[in-house]
Amino acid sequence: MKHAMNMSENREVLQTITSCGNLVQQKRRDRNSEMSTLSREERRRRRRATQKYRTAHATRERIRVEAFNVAFSELRKLLPTLPPDKKLSKIEILRLAICYIAYLNHVLDA
Repeated sequence: MKHAMNMSENREVLQTITSCGNLVQQKRRDRNSEMSTLSREERRRRRRATQKYRTAHATRERIRVEAFNVAFSELRKLLPTLPPDKKLSKIEILRLAICYIAYLNHVLDA
């Protein structure tokens, strides 16, 4: 008799697991069908709203800004100014680089 109870308990557990699995699959189907009816822009907005996406995007942005600042720093080292250690803004670095390139072209042409 004890064996029969275990069999019925096992059957109930199996039914519960199966029904949970079916529920998960149904939720996936519902979510996928919902996503397929959304516009491309709305799907993009929803994906971008996730914490994982925002964290990854923020990390990429920090790396990009750091590379950008390193490039300005390297360009700054190549430009002559008085005093040599004078702090310049990014726009000042660009304007000075343009003037310096024009000057070097003038020297080459002369």
